[in-house]
Amino acid sequence: MYRQPLRRMATAASKQSLKIGLIPADGIGREVIPAARDAILALGSSIPKPEFIELLAGYEYFTRYRTALPDETVETLQNECDCALFGSVSSPSRKVTGYSSPIVALRKKLDLYANIRPVVSVAAEKGQKPTVDLVVVRENTECLYVKQETLTNTENGKEARATRLITERASRRIGQMAFEAALARQRKHLTVIHKSNVLSITDGLFRETVRSVPRLPESSGRFDGVEIAEQLVDSAVYRLFREPEIFDVMVAPNLYGDIISDAAAALVGSLGLVPSINAGDNFVMGEPVHGSAPDIAGKSIANPLASIRSAALMLRHLGYSDGADRIDNAVDEVIRRGDVLTPDLGGKSRTEDVTAEVLKRI
Repeated sequence: MYRQPLRRMATAASKQSLKIGLIPADGIGREVIPAARDAILALGSSIPKPEFIELLAGYEYFTRYRTALPDETVETLQNECDCALFGSVSSPSRKVTGYSSPIVALRKKLDLYANIRPVVSVAAEKGQKPTVDLVVVRENTECLYVKQETLTNTENGKEARATRLITERASRRIGQMAFEAALARQRKHLTVIHKSNVLSITDGLFRETVRSVPRLPESSGRFDGVEIAEQLVDSAVYRLFREPEIFDVMVAPNLYGDIISDAAAALVGSLGLVPSINAGDNFVMGEPVHGSAPDIAGKSIANPLASIRSAALMLRHLGYSDGADRIDNAVDEVIRRGDVLTPDLGGKSRTEDVTAEVLKRI
């Protein structure tokens, strides 16, 4: 798995307890976030004593209270929590007056400008090199996800427009995070994903800014050992499926990074295996890549492994690598054995059975 912390925000020696916000939100989030919590608890003294704070958010909460993200949730995360785990949100595909995604809002309010998504296959034998081993570093605060959209009536019918925002500041920050990720890996290879042959201004700014990071005064030669490549987003998706081994760390604007990382999940068998963290300079929030899966919510067949891996990724980013290793190794062994898996991986086990198997191996 992704075994290197990008930036240590804490050390075991400096913390007596670890306050973790839990935001299950919608759908299967309420089934898989408890599994991640239990995996953290199973670590015992490997980490400071965890204290969990249950928090509310989501579309279902919005339908009752007309807000998807209560102020109390944001304030608790900002003032009381060291980190957090977010489950999933059931954002509707149609416009709903007054609603906006709580996860998008949290990323902005907590300045979680990087979404880091490792996609790694599990080798058949322990110690073997995985066939897929890459990390998507996705800018998390702008692009089309600023949600500045308009709908007007014209003589030709309705006309919809969306503003796409790319800034030098956000591109530089995500570029620095991506170079840190590449520097921490064995290959030290970074691919910048863009479409500047068509979007020469917005994607052009992203491309140029990311590529300039090694030349910044504060970089002072730090990233000289990182090889830089580029790939147009459409051909990147094609090559991702044909030859995933060419990629190591991929850095992309928000929308491209979202699409690429979901597509990459197909290479390892299921979205139910792929973790992520939303990271900033002062806070980190784990989040499985899968959605709320309303078709299976409440059936106890949701795959908990992405959430459990997200907990490990969160702990690793905080500096608790030993505990994160124990979780990742346990998940690897469960996948490798293959006899206790949920239906998305071809198994017949229930969510709680898979969770129990991981806990036993932790």
